[in-house]
Amino acid sequence: MHNIKDIRKDFDNFKNKLKNRNTDTDLDSIIGLDEENRKLIKEKETLEMEKKTISKSKDQKLFEKSKELSVKIEEINKNQSKLQSQIDSILSSIPNLPLSDVPIGQDENANVEIEKKGEIKEFDFKPKTHFVLGENLNMLDFDLATKTTGSRFVFVKKQLAQLERALSNFMIDTHTQKNGYTEISPPLIATADTMYGTGQLPKFENDQFEIKLDADEGRKFLIPTAEVILTNIVKNQIINKDDLPIRVVASTPCFRKEAGSYGKDTKGMIRQHQFYKVELVSIVENDKCAEELERMSNAATMILDELKLPYRKIILCTGDMGFSAEKTYDIEVWLPSENRYREISSCSSCGSFQARRMKARYKDKKNSKEFLGTLNGSGLAVGRTMLAIMENYQTQDGSILIPEVLKPYMPNIDKISIN
Repeated sequence: MHNIKDIRKDFDNFKNKLKNRNTDTDLDSIIGLDEENRKLIKEKETLEMEKKTISKSKDQKLFEKSKELSVKIEEINKNQSKLQSQIDSILSSIPNLPLSDVPIGQDENANVEIEKKGEIKEFDFKPKTHFVLGENLNMLDFDLATKTTGSRFVFVKKQLAQLERALSNFMIDTHTQKNGYTEISPPLIATADTMYGTGQLPKFENDQFEIKLDADEGRKFLIPTAEVILTNIVKNQIINKDDLPIRVVASTPCFRKEAGSYGKDTKGMIRQHQFYKVELVSIVENDKCAEELERMSNAATMILDELKLPYRKIILCTGDMGFSAEKTYDIEVWLPSENRYREISSCSSCGSFQARRMKARYKDKKNSKEFLGTLNGSGLAVGRTMLAIMENYQTQDGSILIPEVLKPYMPNIDKISIN
């Protein structure tokens, strides 16, 4: 969320940066509304001063004049409330501004690769897709899920279900024991205000699964990512600087409609309505976001290093970043069946953008209150990690070898096979 004062103060620079975010926001209109709103505020203050002067004089002859002023003030309040609502609506839909080192571009074609690691295996047979492997093993059942629930769901069975659980446990253990994160098991339902705080509402309401509880409970949503619920732990709070940084991790199911993605990745587990993800969230002093983003993305890639999966790290351009992000690293894992890298993690710094929406602050050294800095990242998407293992560790007979680091989590299993 941006402050209208900041937009007003440096309008041309703000407009230029926003232009690179691939958004159609009409900034000129919000400035016009702001000017009109400030005129009303000034007019109201003048009338209130006049009314106060009349009140002090205790002149009964001016009683009718005072009543007229009250009516005018009430009318201005109504008009100003409407204007403020319009301004707030526009402000809530304006994305975060990119940092200066983010490449400028309209879409994924302008993203920049900054690192590539791991050895891509050469198969002496044509590698199968994860969904063919899973169906042949009788451990992935998309048809049954369609019958019971609908498209973009899956039943994961037997040793693949065990592998999915093992991955989640391995990731949590790595992040808590090696990367300094504190594990949280959070609620899976968020209020509309909580969803607003991290930027899912109002702009991306069509992507969310809303649920109905009691009529007086207010609007509720299934979380699209644990980022929503974890970041909001500091909502409406003033945090002591000595308690920073806050680093938390959670493994949860996530729920997304993928409203803008129909026709994409309809086969397999790449794009599901329900999926498991291990999410990292950091809450820091707002001038520490840049270094924390490096730390967080390194924590995510550590998982892939340990699993010996080849990957690359890219920095997203201005037009491809998420709504709340000021800078984003995507980590993409190699999928042999597609002969290309696919996203498995996205790590973003949001600066103070979310903190403004959540009214989350901290006291600095001078005891003044500043907005916090927030970051989030996948550490990693569990389903996508599982399918990456299936494809990279597959054998000619359709078996799946278990990565060495996961064997303690899957005792007595060296590979997953039909027999």
